[in-house]
Amino acid sequence: MAEQREKAPGLLDQCLIAFVQSKSLSAAMIAQLSETVRDHGAEVLEPDRKGKIRIPQATHIVSNTIDFDQYAEAQAMMIPVVNTTWIKTTVARGKVAQVRPYSPDPRMIFSSVILACADIPDTDKEAIIGATMALGGMESKDLTRQCTHICALSMDHPKCIEAQSKHPKCKIVLPHWFDDCFRLGKRIDEGPYLLPDPEILRKGPEEEVDIPASQQLEGATSAIPNTTLSAEGTAREKLVVFAQKKLMLSSDLPINARLRKILTDLIKSGGGEVVESVANCDMFICQYRDGENYVKAAQNGKDVGNLAWLYHLIVHNEWTSPFRRLLHYPIPRNGIPGFKDMKITLSNYGGDARIYLENLITASGATFTKTMKTDNTHLITARMHSEKCEAAKDWNIEIVNHLWIEESYAKCQVQSLTDPKYRHFPLRTNLGEVIGQTFLDERKLHVMFYPGGEEALSTSGKRKRKINDDAQENVYAVPTKAGKEKDVNVRKDSVSVSTAPKGKPKAADNFATPAKGRHVRTGKENNTPSIVSSGGRSAKAQALSKLQDMAPDIALYEKEKKRSTKDGHGPWGGKRAADQIDNDRSTKNSSPTRAQPEEEDEEEHEAKRPSKRAKPSAPVEMRICLTGFKRWLGDKSKEDTERRKLRSMGIQIVQDNVPSDYLAAPHMVRTMKFLRCLARGAEVLNSSFITTCLETGKVPDIEDHKLKDTENEKRFGVSIETAVARARQNRGRLLWGVPIYCTTDIKNGVDSYKTIAEANGAIFKVYRARSGTTIKPTTAEEDGNAPPEPVYLLTSPSPAEKLLWPKFEEMAKNGNMEPRIVVSDWLLDVAMKQELSFDPKYLAARYFAENPS
Repeated sequence: MAEQREKAPGLLDQCLIAFVQSKSLSAAMIAQLSETVRDHGAEVLEPDRKGKIRIPQATHIVSNTIDFDQYAEAQAMMIPVVNTTWIKTTVARGKVAQVRPYSPDPRMIFSSVILACADIPDTDKEAIIGATMALGGMESKDLTRQCTHICALSMDHPKCIEAQSKHPKCKIVLPHWFDDCFRLGKRIDEGPYLLPDPEILRKGPEEEVDIPASQQLEGATSAIPNTTLSAEGTAREKLVVFAQKKLMLSSDLPINARLRKILTDLIKSGGGEVVESVANCDMFICQYRDGENYVKAAQNGKDVGNLAWLYHLIVHNEWTSPFRRLLHYPIPRNGIPGFKDMKITLSNYGGDARIYLENLITASGATFTKTMKTDNTHLITARMHSEKCEAAKDWNIEIVNHLWIEESYAKCQVQSLTDPKYRHFPLRTNLGEVIGQTFLDERKLHVMFYPGGEEALSTSGKRKRKINDDAQENVYAVPTKAGKEKDVNVRKDSVSVSTAPKGKPKAADNFATPAKGRHVRTGKENNTPSIVSSGGRSAKAQALSKLQDMAPDIALYEKEKKRSTKDGHGPWGGKRAADQIDNDRSTKNSSPTRAQPEEEDEEEHEAKRPSKRAKPSAPVEMRICLTGFKRWLGDKSKEDTERRKLRSMGIQIVQDNVPSDYLAAPHMVRTMKFLRCLARGAEVLNSSFITTCLETGKVPDIEDHKLKDTENEKRFGVSIETAVARARQNRGRLLWGVPIYCTTDIKNGVDSYKTIAEANGAIFKVYRARSGTTIKPTTAEEDGNAPPEPVYLLTSPSPAEKLLWPKFEEMAKNGNMEPRIVVSDWLLDVAMKQELSFDPKYLAARYFAENPS
């Protein structure tokens, strides 16, 4: 085991810090930051045996995203989650920084804002600073290099003059920007509010505003995805998002047998498992918020999402909560109570934002109309200036922004139109820029769709229920250094903020950072009617607020049918998707999950043919990969016999390329099998476990046969238990995105190193004499002046390989990367420790000079 060094009291003394790897926080960066915090007295928490963060022990969790599956638990226990800037700021200032301004939660809309006020009246100044700090920002009384914003009424104040000359990146904004952000509960673009020439004072509100992009909606515009999947998965990187996860695909999913098989193969290839029982699953995928399985999964705190969420995980290869995007969660079969008789149209939204709102309106149970007539009840618009807006005023049609439909859907009930934020339209802003940032309210889902049942929950189910409830309550609670809570109450009407006494936050709207879209639809916005409406829409909406039992459950499908994809390809895009569902339902009598293709019918026919009676065998309880096991050497007959005996006991011996629960070996070895299985987080047993099974005919206690190898633990610098725990936390992402090259003539061959590297998520390439330039030439400026990232070349000391070293170094440097030509021991040791680190002793030139052979 690696020796734990003595830690002198320092800046981060008493801090126990856990890191969360993601695409924005690589293993290499974690290794550097871990060394930094250790140097300042902190302890880096190792994961527990299941690879989970030890949240009760942690004082801080460092993550650049909230998209990890223990975020709700961290919220529930008031453990601060901060981004990497918190560490850098703490070290740079020489004192522990506040945690709130460094939250990665997008609901903290001002988390990156450091505000200085100029010529603002004291009462307004206090309100702006208080609200900004409550939503993640910081105040700076003086103008410093860290200031990001100055709130001012003119450019005459000394702070503004100084900022212009010394801090050009600091934005000088009118207080109107803060007011509009607070009213909406969203952070809109500062552009129209920037001094010295703010657009909101220079242009009229009726002048045209560009329709923004909607990046936040990528993969979340519909509950039925329009992405085409193949069994090969993503070509760019190894699929790791399902590692160590068990998924259940519900029977109500609108997929045929062929697509179900593709999804199953992708999940299995990513280290996951598809199960048939809700009790055994970690993730439950279904279409609607009803049915026994849905209720059971939701009550027990499983991750419940729909097909669009599953596709999003596959495409982005990173976990995200199904509550984060409204159409990633199963839709209500009968819509939201109160929406049934509403007819809603849209204005000033384009591209993905428009498609998303069309589908959201339909999922809510209302009817979407492309054009506006007198029988429309609501107009959802991103600005107050359009042909439809003028007609809506004349016809007494309710005019609201998209926050109304989003929050109604998120909270499972029609929201009051008297709330000012639903009727607030900043003068020079198209609200499409803040679309798709509303989170689902899990507590409201619980009450409406899976109430009660707590008495029947398991202990773990009750714990998850409690975690979800507490996490929702603590979104805006502020943990102090002493562990007490400081709560922030964000009022609905004006989104002004005040400090409340001890207790839970009373009400909190959902906040998030801006997002962006792609294209704009054109065409006439409304049809002028021949008869003027008599109005009364608001009263009608209130009268329809009672529970509706019936709603068009295939309205979403009908909408998708009218829409076609750009290129006409993809089995689940637009009209093609809808037609396929139509065919499936009509042929198979309303069963959307059964297949139509002829080859599948042939498979069913084959399955019905009588086969030879097979001997009943015990279900597989343990899948074990064996390495270094000498009992069967040279005796194939004995191996076959004893494999069958083990199988009859519920133990299956599998190959190393097949997911396994256990790895059995006589001791720690750096073989391809051992390291490949270790990367999956398999429990490591002594191969004596297999011998005992064969000799006694019984399965012994696992705990009695866990591998203990003190000698090799000392040699490799890691305990088996720690290596397995790290592997389970890494989930095959230890070397995620790390480029590793290997010379073609390396000792022991390329294949074994390729297997080990790719098992840990690396980008592996073979480097030959005529490989050319496989790293794109890049300047430091083009790379954002970021420090060069390392790129590795595995090599042996042969003369032919040494000739490649200068060419590799030149290629790496031209690509603004740091070349590291290393011996293969570096990869083997990293894979064994399950920790990405680097020591100059692995550099080939140094290693071969010190160890000539």
